[in-house]
Amino acid sequence: MNDIKKRKKTPETLRSHRWYGAQDLRAFGHRSRTMQMELDREDFVGKPVIGIVNTWSEINPCHTHLRARADNVKRGVWQAGGFPVELPAITLAETIQKPTTMMYRNLLAMETEELLRSYPIDGVVLLGGCDKTTPALVMGATSMNLPTIFLPAGPMLTARWRGQTLGSGSDQWKYWDERRMGNITEEEHREVEASIARSPGTCMTMGTASTMAAICEALGVSLAGASSIPAPDSGHGRMAAQCGKRIVEMVWEDLKIRDILTPEAFHNAATTLMTNGGSTNAVIHLVAMAGRAGVNLGLDDFNAISARTPVLANIRPVGDKYLMEDFHYAGGLPALLREIQDLLHLDALNCNGKTLGENISHAKIWNDDVIRRRDNPVKADGGLVVLRGNLAPDGAVLKTGAMDQRFLQHTGRAVVFDSYDHMMDLIDRDDLDVDGDSVLVLRNAGPLGGPGMPEWGMMPIPRKLLKQGIRDMVRISDARMSGTSYGTCVLHVAPESWVGGPLALIQTGDTIRLDAHAKTLEVLLPDEALAERRKNWTRPAERFPRGYGKLVMAHIQQADKGCDFDFLMGTEPIPDPEIH
Repeated sequence: MNDIKKRKKTPETLRSHRWYGAQDLRAFGHRSRTMQMELDREDFVGKPVIGIVNTWSEINPCHTHLRARADNVKRGVWQAGGFPVELPAITLAETIQKPTTMMYRNLLAMETEELLRSYPIDGVVLLGGCDKTTPALVMGATSMNLPTIFLPAGPMLTARWRGQTLGSGSDQWKYWDERRMGNITEEEHREVEASIARSPGTCMTMGTASTMAAICEALGVSLAGASSIPAPDSGHGRMAAQCGKRIVEMVWEDLKIRDILTPEAFHNAATTLMTNGGSTNAVIHLVAMAGRAGVNLGLDDFNAISARTPVLANIRPVGDKYLMEDFHYAGGLPALLREIQDLLHLDALNCNGKTLGENISHAKIWNDDVIRRRDNPVKADGGLVVLRGNLAPDGAVLKTGAMDQRFLQHTGRAVVFDSYDHMMDLIDRDDLDVDGDSVLVLRNAGPLGGPGMPEWGMMPIPRKLLKQGIRDMVRISDARMSGTSYGTCVLHVAPESWVGGPLALIQTGDTIRLDAHAKTLEVLLPDEALAERRKNWTRPAERFPRGYGKLVMAHIQQADKGCDFDFLMGTEPIPDPEIH
């Protein structure tokens, strides 16, 4: 860190100087065309050019307010003596885009990297928050390796209906089951629909969006305290302006994102995931983000960190009643991390130029039912485990903190669905051969099979079982599930069935054993039987004759590798474009 503090840029060494500072024909064109936008030469020549990558869109409800936040960032940049440039990027609207935003995460990462490389950008503020947006923006910026700050979109306000507090996603699933059962009317269900999302911002549960925002703060790429500010809160606009001011300083200091994204930073991020009881999606994203930074983060690292990290954030769906507004006003992430500071690398650097230890040194917990103390955890160890066995040789993930604990060790008869459509055709049939001890298996839902690994992993409970009062059962798939979901859902089974993973060989009636304590997932068949079945397995036909889908099918990696494209990983430098 001492070497970093000694760096100092001058106007002539700015990256943008190649575009604006030279005395040649091309620089003349760059300056004159920039002045065409009603700017004076003094507005941009010799100043850090700050890109504001904005994922605002009218189709993305989580990002409705990011147009205004871009203006807040610009104000801070101007005040600090920089030149702000807003760069629109594709939006990944988690709740609307099909087949899944995960299919397009790598596309946004590519766009972010190439926007920053192809334009005269010295530093960047990334605006986003929806589930796949956060890792995509950070992955692209990491590959480009400029001074970078990520501004989370912030959670939406707490929702209420008929005196009850509603949580994004979690109550969506709950009340849909109640509607399927006939326990609430269509009119009541419509009231829930109109009440559950009452402001701009991301899900207000500890779903993937809030999990990834917390991870970015723990990594050091967001300013301290930024991850939980509610989207409509005036403090969110002030934080945006602070990002604008600070990024200009980072450019002059030459503090780049890969200076911050060290192995210790990723350890802190994984620890934060566990103590938050965060989303299973974060495992995939952290592996991919680490790969872009040249850090080796494997699935087994998550088990080691989970074993020693208590869940202290009493936020749904792992917690019992609280939401992100409560978490923010209880002290937010700095207060939570101070409570587990002995588990963290406190000398890890934040983009504000201070260490993690410095940033949390004065943080306080204001409500210790929302942010629990070490002697009163929500759960004694982390809410996630990685499973292995003959059904998942390259790993699978289980959110133990949000499931019925009696299923931590379970043996049951498989009921297999070959696709999402197959499952939905059968799941509510009264003649489906299933009981509460059965293990539902969904295949062809992974990175290639989905395609894009959709959030189908929280398979619905069969209606005949709902009528019996059953609300959880063991479910296994190569899909993901929403971070707002709950239940005994084994996810990310790798390798996936589409490429011939063991999940492709399972048949209805097979016996499957889950042991979360031993961290194993097995089908009780001899290797010879599986080998015999493999002889009769054929890989599905390719589904994309052209376009981006064809690129995905050719280059996406499996879940244990983070689902990044194989040609995007690593830190091999790509030279800046020549200017002719």
